[in-house]
Amino acid sequence: MKKLLFLILLIPFLAQSQNDGSKLLNMSEITVKPGHESEFIEGVKLWKKCYSENKGTDKFNVWRRVQGEGIVYVLTGMMDNWAEMDKEDAPGKACRKTVTDFIMPHVENVNYNISRTMPEVSSATPAEGTKLVWVGFFRVENSTVFNDAIKETSATIKEAEGSIRGTWYTFMGGGPDSPDYMVSIPYKNFGDLDVTRDGVWKIYEDKHGKVKTDELRAKFRASLKNSWAYLYSLKAELSIQ
Repeated sequence: MKKLLFLILLIPFLAQSQNDGSKLLNMSEITVKPGHESEFIEGVKLWKKCYSENKGTDKFNVWRRVQGEGIVYVLTGMMDNWAEMDKEDAPGKACRKTVTDFIMPHVENVNYNISRTMPEVSSATPAEGTKLVWVGFFRVENSTVFNDAIKETSATIKEAEGSIRGTWYTFMGGGPDSPDYMVSIPYKNFGDLDVTRDGVWKIYEDKHGKVKTDELRAKFRASLKNSWAYLYSLKAELSIQ
């Protein structure tokens, strides 16, 4: 699957050492041309069939963005390290024509990013049965203050609930409008969104009091340039898991 992402948009990389247990996440955000969604879906199914028949071993997920402008799909796949990109992918090469002939004609544009997991502020194990993810994106003015805030709040949530709710990622480069960080919160279905849970700041205030909470929240907000969020629905029929 990693090669599918790079067939869509080929980008050079600089190697970076990784020894903290983190992993790399490939993300191709694909905006489908209006009126071309059915053809795009069939193209991805053809690629999936080709890749499987050629005994491809990479895993990937395909998500459809629920809100926002346009028809947007996101292809994601994990790597243990940068060196995985050096490996030959014969199944991916065998299916190159499927990408160019049956996927790209229905694509309006592609935004490609790589991010790295932040294990110290993230859930220790992936949530089973995840069908939806609520993803918050952040562009920051002061990464030191931002990181201090999410470390404080994540530690408090873990102490209160036994585990951290989601997974944090830091982006590896990108354009001037790319996020610096994101957090992904998993859900099993849409009904899970109706379950009421205390927010992060309420949990923090219950533990540390209003004064400390107000101080940390003010620092956190001051560290931000911008933030936004989308819900993504897993398309299992297009994924290889």
